Formats: sequence, C-alpha cells, structure tokens
Amino acid sequence: MMMARAKHSSVLHGKVDWWTITIALVLMALGWVNLYAAVYDETRTAFEFSSQYGMQLIWIGISLAMALVVMLVDDKYYHILAWPIYIVVLMLMLSTLVFGITVNGAKAWLDFGPVRLQPAEFMKWGVALALARAMSVFGFSVSHPRDLFRVALIVGLPVGVMFLQHDVGSAVVFASFLFMLYREGLNRWIYIVLGVVMVLFFGSFWITDTGLVMLIVGGCAVGFGFTYRTWRAPIVYLASVALVSVAVWACVTLLAGVGWRYYYFLLATVGVSLPVCVALAYAKRMRGFWVFVLLLVGSMVFVSTTEVVFESLDLHQQKRILNTLGVESDPSHWGYNVNQSKIAIGSGGVLGKGYLEGTQTKFNFVPEQSTDFIFCTVGEEWGFVGSVVVLMLFCALIMRLVAMGERQQEAFGRIYCYSVAGVFLLHVLINAGMTIGLVPVIGIPLPFFSYGGSSFLAFTLLLVVAVRLDLGSGDLAASRE
Repeated sequence: MMMARAKHSSVLHGKVDWWTITIALVLMALGWVNLYAAVYDETRTAFEFSSQYGMQLIWIGISLAMALVVMLVDDKYYHILAWPIYIVVLMLMLSTLVFGITVNGAKAWLDFGPVRLQPAEFMKWGVALALARAMSVFGFSVSHPRDLFRVALIVGLPVGVMFLQHDVGSAVVFASFLFMLYREGLNRWIYIVLGVVMVLFFGSFWITDTGLVMLIVGGCAVGFGFTYRTWRAPIVYLASVALVSVAVWACVTLLAGVGWRYYYFLLATVGVSLPVCVALAYAKRMRGFWVFVLLLVGSMVFVSTTEVVFESLDLHQQKRILNTLGVESDPSHWGYNVNQSKIAIGSGGVLGKGYLEGTQTKFNFVPEQSTDFIFCTVGEEWGFVGSVVVLMLFCALIMRLVAMGERQQEAFGRIYCYSVAGVFLLHVLINAGMTIGLVPVIGIPLPFFSYGGSSFLAFTLLLVVAVRLDLGSGDLAASRE
C-alpha cells in the first residue's frame, strides 16, 4: 500500500521524466502538422476523420489514453508479462502467413474491417521486453555462448517470420538491438566482423573481386602488425599468403575452366595451413594470428558468395541498392522515389517554402509522401533549419532514453531503455537517410511522423513503458534511501 502511494505521488510531484514526455508530445504535434501538409486538400477540414490526418488524430488520442493506462500500471507487471507479450505478438505475426493481406509486396497485415494491424511493429516492443527479461536473470552474460544463443533466438524468430512475409524493411530494424548488446558487453569482434561483412557486400559493387581480395589481405596484415606493434609480423603474414596464392594459382591453372570463383574458394580453404605453419614457426606467442586468419578466410568466402546473396533479393530490392550506390541510375523508374524526394528536400533551401506551400508534395510528385517519405515534407516546407530542428528533437529523445537506462536500478530497465533507444535511432537514421539517397529504400516509418496506427501505437508503447520503468526505478531508489 505504501509503495502504491509512493508511485502515485511521484507522478503528481514531478518525478516523472517530463522532459522526455514533452519532447515526445512536440514530435507528435509536429508529425501531425506535417502529415496534414503532406496530404493537404483544400476541400477538406482539418478534423475530417475520413482523411489520413483525421485518422491520425484518432490514433494520437488512442495512444495518449493508452499511455495514461501504462503509467498507472505497476512496473512489476512488465517483468511478469514480458514473455506472454512476446509470444502473443509472435503468434499474431505467424497468423499473417495464413490470414494476412499483402500490402506493397509484404504479407504482414491483418485486416479487421476498417482497421489494419501490422504485428511486426509491436514485435519491437515484445522483443525489447523479452530481451530485458532474459538478460536480467542472475548469472546471465552475453559472453557466454549459451546465453548469446538465447538472445539470438529471441531476435531471430520474429526476423525469420518477417522474411517469410517478405517484409525485409521491418527485419532490418531488429539490428537496432545490437546497440543495447554493445552496452551490455557483447564482444567487439562481432561488430568488427559485421562491419567487414557490410563493407565487403557493398564494396563488391564498386570494386572487382580481385581488388577486394587484395584489400582484405592488406587490411588483415596491417591489423596484424598493429596488434603486435611490429612490422616483422605482417611481413611474415604477407609472405605466407603470397606463397599460398602461388600454390592456388597453379591449381587453378591445372583446373582451367572451373571459373574464377573457385580461385577464391581455394584461396580461402587451402590457404589456411601454410600461413599458420609459418606463423607458428615464427613465434609461438602469435596466438592472435588465428583471429586474422579466420577473418581472412571468412572474408574471402563471403566475397565469393556476395553475388549469390544479392541475387536472392527481390528485383526491386536489388535495384534500390544499385541506385543508392550509384552503380545504376534510373530516375524515371526504380530510382524515381528517391529522385523526387531529393528534389523536394533540395527545393526547400535553408528556410523552406513555407507551410502548405510545398509544390512537390502538394502535387503528389513524391510517392508515399505521408508514410515512408514524410521527411520530404519537412525538408521542402521547413527547409534545412526545420529538418535540423526535427532531427535534434529525435536526438534529444534518444539521449533521454540512454540517460534513463544509465540511472536504472535494475538490469531489466537498463536493457529495455537501451533497446528502445536503438529502435528509435535506427528508424530515424534509415528513414531520413533513404529520403536523401544515403540508404536504400526499405520502407520503414519515421516515429510519430509517418501515417499509420500500428507504428504510432507501437512507438508510444515503447517510449511510455521506458518512462514508467524509469519512474519505478526512482521510487525504488527513494524507498532504499
């Protein structure tokens, strides 16, 4: 009874993180204002609920009512309900494979008459809660293979379902949980490997395979040299790789006609033994050499399979990647969305054209301008200054979430807050990045700006539960004092 009073009084006496709530409310208001401008129609009023901005007002009202309920619920229930919420939302996602409808090529929606639900949006909340519950158990460590497998399973199950739904955009967002895992101590080599994979994949579109192999060998040699702070080590490394290359080259010459891809495969597999033998003969202390050998071998194998990975993507996904990287230029077809988006944002200049004066958005030159490309309206009507203000507000919100995570008294709250911060960060980076051509178009919403009830409710849940856990953490600290 005393705890209930303490929590209730904390809401009344300002212990809630009002800065976070204020920033969120400002973003919601700006989002609705820009949505109204994106689909502006002189023949309709601002409160016509058959329009997108009218429906968005309803979703805002529902979200605020839901936020109030969340704030009144004891934070212990989010610990208790973490697994049930995760399982229920995962079941809803699986049901879309049977009962779902297809929107923009993804069978990821459930149709309930006038309302459509996208369970994948709520899965971010479910995964954040499930990870917080699983990783806050006593004795858990991300450095332990068994615990790391559990984390991978929690994230991997919904991601696998999303690939079955052909909803690659939503699946990419789940990489945001790497942000939280880094805070929790995940081995940095995993991030290095992931970074190398991304560089090799996208680099394969600009550089020939031979050039990539040379860069891989050189990069491993330099890294190996810096690790041991001597240039004798990389000389031995390069010499051993050169000897293996000559041996493999001879094999390929004898097996003429098997194709150049086999050259890299042989170089990656046969080339392990000789460098290791030379290194071990050079010095027994060079244990780190194994890391670079594995990195070298894995990189070469990946280079030889990048084409297979790329061809497994849908045609529109391939074209979006090629257009973003500048390998192809097709502004009238596959690159039309991004081209019109750049024109709209660029035409806004420093201060913008003025509210409701955006010609590119008013005449519907920008496709999906109320959802995936809503940021174009900000750039065109509010200009560079307005765009910076919006991005700074998102930065402030993410920093508040990180601050919440750091002041949590329990691991559950810290893990959850960092997970939410990562989700918001990746959404903003990808959505804003794809409107200016820095990121391939993968179709994910801008929080509180893009039209859609599922995403708006999900972002509100993510944020308000973090605020509620932060409030509970403050009450716990006060009770201990």
